[in-house]
Amino acid sequence: MENQTVAQKLEALVKLQSIDSKLDELKKLRGDLPDEVQDLEDEMEGYRTRLARFEAEQKELEDAIKKNKEGIKEAEKLVKKYNDQQKNVKNNREFDAITKEIELQELEVQICEKRIKEAKEKIDAKKAEIAGIEAVIKDKEEDLKTKKDELQGILGESQEEEKKLLAEREKAVKKIEDKLLKHYGRLRSSLSNGLAVVRVVRGAAEGCNIIIPPQKIAEIREKKKIVIDEHSGRILADVDLGSMEEEPKPKKAAPAKRAKKVE
Repeated sequence: MENQTVAQKLEALVKLQSIDSKLDELKKLRGDLPDEVQDLEDEMEGYRTRLARFEAEQKELEDAIKKNKEGIKEAEKLVKKYNDQQKNVKNNREFDAITKEIELQELEVQICEKRIKEAKEKIDAKKAEIAGIEAVIKDKEEDLKTKKDELQGILGESQEEEKKLLAEREKAVKKIEDKLLKHYGRLRSSLSNGLAVVRVVRGAAEGCNIIIPPQKIAEIREKKKIVIDEHSGRILADVDLGSMEEEPKPKKAAPAKRAKKVE
């Protein structure tokens, strides 16, 4: 590459630009489908995470109900125990103490029943949320399948061609020096149509309507240095001679008529 002439460098850039333009066309065929598929997959991942959280919350509520039911059973056992003890008390002091314990356990039963009721209400609400998310996920899955099938159809038609172009591109970049390749890459990224290497067509760089001075066009044709379009920043690789208007040739003066001699 060190011994490359400017013409060879330009030829390598033109080749790379041609490959990249073909790859751009393949990307246009796919359109926004790859991004749409990715967005849907990310969205569904979010819904699945939320669904898992709601299901975990529902289980916690169910565990709380179970725990409170066990609390009721334990309190009822104690109430029965204290009632039996109350029958054998020896004085009012013992009776009052046991009565207080019975009241405390009955209150515990009421609290547990209230907690169970609240948990059941929350479970009903949670089930409704879960059903809603499951319905959304189902719709999104159908939409995702449709888009994936559509994308796969497009990819199936262009995959082999893209693979071939990428292999060609890998070879093409090896023929371009790093500095020039980086400049080309920056240009491609900054231009909406990705055309970093262009010809001069009808006196202007492709993609730009500003006329290039004849002196610069001559420099481009000589290919002794890499010429950059000062307006668009594009690399001017060649001149399309077929599109250049021929300069009008100067008209030759008509021969002077000889004057007739008067006799």
